[in-house]
Amino acid sequence: MTRHERRQEKKKYEKDFAAFCKITRQYFPDFVQWLQEIKDPRKFWTYETEVMLMTVIMKNICSITSMQKMTDDFLDEECVGNLCRILGVEPHEFLPHYVTLNEFLSRLETGELERLRKNMVRALLRRRKFEDARFLGKYWLVIFDATGLFHFSERHCPHCLKKVVGRGTAEEKEIYYHHVLEAKLVLGDGFVISIGTEFIENEAEDASKNDCETKAFKRLSERLKKEYPRLPVCVLADSLYASEPVFQRCIQENKWHILIRYKAGSIPSIAEEYRSIADMGDAQGLDRQIAREYPRKGKVKEKHHMEWVPEIDYRGYKLTLLALEIETESEKAGKKETKAFQWLTDLAVTGKNAGEFAGAGRGRWQIENEGFNLQKNIRYDIQHANSEDYNAMKCHYLLTQIADILLQLYEKGIPGLREAKRDIKRISTDLLKSFGERLTGEDILFIMAHGYVTAVA
Repeated sequence: MTRHERRQEKKKYEKDFAAFCKITRQYFPDFVQWLQEIKDPRKFWTYETEVMLMTVIMKNICSITSMQKMTDDFLDEECVGNLCRILGVEPHEFLPHYVTLNEFLSRLETGELERLRKNMVRALLRRRKFEDARFLGKYWLVIFDATGLFHFSERHCPHCLKKVVGRGTAEEKEIYYHHVLEAKLVLGDGFVISIGTEFIENEAEDASKNDCETKAFKRLSERLKKEYPRLPVCVLADSLYASEPVFQRCIQENKWHILIRYKAGSIPSIAEEYRSIADMGDAQGLDRQIAREYPRKGKVKEKHHMEWVPEIDYRGYKLTLLALEIETESEKAGKKETKAFQWLTDLAVTGKNAGEFAGAGRGRWQIENEGFNLQKNIRYDIQHANSEDYNAMKCHYLLTQIADILLQLYEKGIPGLREAKRDIKRISTDLLKSFGERLTGEDILFIMAHGYVTAVA
């Protein structure tokens, strides 16, 4: 895209905040009502619940990584007026101060924010704009993975996890930390949203053993099944989840399907049976070649060799082990590289769908890139606690996931936006700038008008 073309393209997005509000309204016409329905923990208040919550949501939308900076950046009268206008509340002199917000979030039930997210996810699924994202045309891919959030040199709260580093050395010390398990719903290429969150936390300070990812998975999977009882799910996860308790929870109890990364050390008996059958020449296979061109790598050729053995019995579960070997040859680099992957699934693998299985399995990186890496290092800085109160910290995290859904819809719902603004950070910066410019009557009509929304691919 030339500079002239970028300039013309950027003119389409001069009213960024109005466009953001329009897309939010078109996907979630009841969003303000959902905010109003959240149970307010306060007895007396100056700011409405929707104002409190939307202020924090806009903090994340504008990629502001600290509460103090949010208070400073939202000081302008235009920001105050715009937020009140879109929420339909009486004008305020200022938006709530970060101390007021953190006090509010310290008492807000996290379940209220989880209910808000559930309303959003259900609304997206009902629109049926994302049907092409279904795996094998039937199942919704849900990726489970955990990540670290906050770390402290001293105990922060009774729910801290604890470990000793440098044991037996002069540098031995205890560190305290908080982790979270996320379930991310794949709605398309590069569009991955939070559908469930389980905080990995000890029940009390004197807990004899740390809470862990596997225990959190049991809690989260049970809750998701209750919230989405008829949702056809295929679970994507790393090799930690290749275990009988996970198979029982997913396949037997939840009636979900699995596509789990497999390593030989996880369940040795499966690897032994697979190898014995493959050595006899009874494994099924598929070979294909793919040519791609990258800006830096140039033309790249990939040779895919897929091999699978179905109906491997493991304690009553009939599983297929699918192996993929990729040989990559880059014309520019002039060298070959080989990578190997393996997955376990309870679904039927055939010559027609083996490539889709391999593509979905390799796509698990999306939760690490689109989910965690972007949220940690580029846009939201989710490792910044925002408050010293643990409940408020959790509420901040959940509000970030809600904001992320809105922001992804905005980015992907307007064609050419990413190309015109070059990078993710710039999009949020321009939204902040537009948020500080007073909405006109024409802008309000634009937001309220029922128009076409580009489907998110």
